[in-house]
Amino acid sequence: MLKAFSGGTFSRDFVASIVVFLVAMPLCMGIAVASGVPPEKGLITGIIGGIVVGLMAGSPLQVSGPAAGLAVIVFEIVREQGLSALGPILILAGAIQVVAGLLRVGGWFRAISPAVVHGMLAGIGVLIVVGQFHVLFDDKPLSSGLHNLIAMPGQIFGLTNGDAATAFAVGLITIFGMLGWEKFRPASLKLVPGALVGVVAATLVAFLLALPVARVVVPESIVGAITLPEGGLLAQLLNPTVITTAVAIAFIASAETLLSAAAVDRMHDGVRTNYNRELSAQGVGNLLCGFAGALPMTGVIVRSSANVQAGAKTRMSTILHGIWILGFVALLPWLLREIPMAALAGILVVTGVRLVSVDHVRHLLHRYGPLPAIVWAATLICVVATDLLTGVLVGIGLSMLELIPHLSRLRLKMEEESRGDTHEVALRGSATFLNLPKLSAKLDSLPAAGLVILNVERLGHIDHTCAEMVREWVDRRRGAGSPVELFGATGRMRQLVA
Repeated sequence: MLKAFSGGTFSRDFVASIVVFLVAMPLCMGIAVASGVPPEKGLITGIIGGIVVGLMAGSPLQVSGPAAGLAVIVFEIVREQGLSALGPILILAGAIQVVAGLLRVGGWFRAISPAVVHGMLAGIGVLIVVGQFHVLFDDKPLSSGLHNLIAMPGQIFGLTNGDAATAFAVGLITIFGMLGWEKFRPASLKLVPGALVGVVAATLVAFLLALPVARVVVPESIVGAITLPEGGLLAQLLNPTVITTAVAIAFIASAETLLSAAAVDRMHDGVRTNYNRELSAQGVGNLLCGFAGALPMTGVIVRSSANVQAGAKTRMSTILHGIWILGFVALLPWLLREIPMAALAGILVVTGVRLVSVDHVRHLLHRYGPLPAIVWAATLICVVATDLLTGVLVGIGLSMLELIPHLSRLRLKMEEESRGDTHEVALRGSATFLNLPKLSAKLDSLPAAGLVILNVERLGHIDHTCAEMVREWVDRRRGAGSPVELFGATGRMRQLVA
């Protein structure tokens, strides 16, 4: 922590924290609305994610808070079990994450197929878009993604209703303000987030014209937003439905967090992520969110990438952004009450669309053939048509089809040899997601300096999950100025260095 207070480093972290705060504020509230809970619940999660998890995190530059990836499952919990059920579920989910981190299973979450993760996020993106589309008209989302989709034309035909049309116009101002700023903003203001510009523009228009649109409702005091668990907590924690839901949240939140941390590592040359420490820190954060009656948290890539791009060097930036959220909510709650609900829905519509990464499925199809693309599409469809956990399990099941031709030779042997400044790692057998934690740990343990030769001449098979991990490791190492050579690479392995 002493490093965080050194002159040049602290000034960079201070500036970055302001940028992340400006990005996080509208997203915290918008994701809460998409989750079917009051906006202040998302702000509490942002505060805990910044101050508490920021202090403990194994990924110093990753920012934690409410994530769009869990909005759909939280909406279902609140609708079916009530808001009071969320606290016990998060307490149990947080405890599971803490134990998982202590048992050092963090690396296994990286073994989940990228096709499954991106398919899950794409399905979530579709559900957010079709749900928040109705909030653009000051209406409420329906009970399922398919029902929301079917009802979308009716909202358009109902624009003859003056109040709905006004709310829709406010939402469009947010969307066009956000996208327009991101496209045309001057270089000197590149750190000002588009989401903030869109919300400010819509709020000013609604305020100056006194438009009759629904606005954010927040309590007079942030303390008043904290809801402690009700009596009989132990009985709730033993409820089979609570246990099942908690396991699902712990699994999805952990996967999203650790994959986000891996992405953050690719953006900078500083300290690498300690995945087990990060997992335990997230568990502590979700435990506290459960006791406070707030939203679940994950590491979030949008805020984390803004943090890195703004020049953050240590965890102080993340901690300060949580302090800024706390100060804003404590001192200026009246300002939050002027924000139109349609403005937050506009931000989430854009966020949802961006979660559907068609470029990623093209990348999978081009490099690894049709199976990963099919896994992506099947996961997306099942998430939209059924529920989040079913979609993920279907995706994981389909991704295992890649193992079938290699069931008799799934073992991976690694032999390391050093010759001066040159280190050679020879791989033999099959590199699949089952071996990914061990292979990743071996590659990350190699010295930062000197030539690394990855001998894959006797590697019979590598699946797309391991191939993506190796490709990212090669890119990261070369980006840091350390040479890497692949010996005996053909086919898929040859594509890694293309």
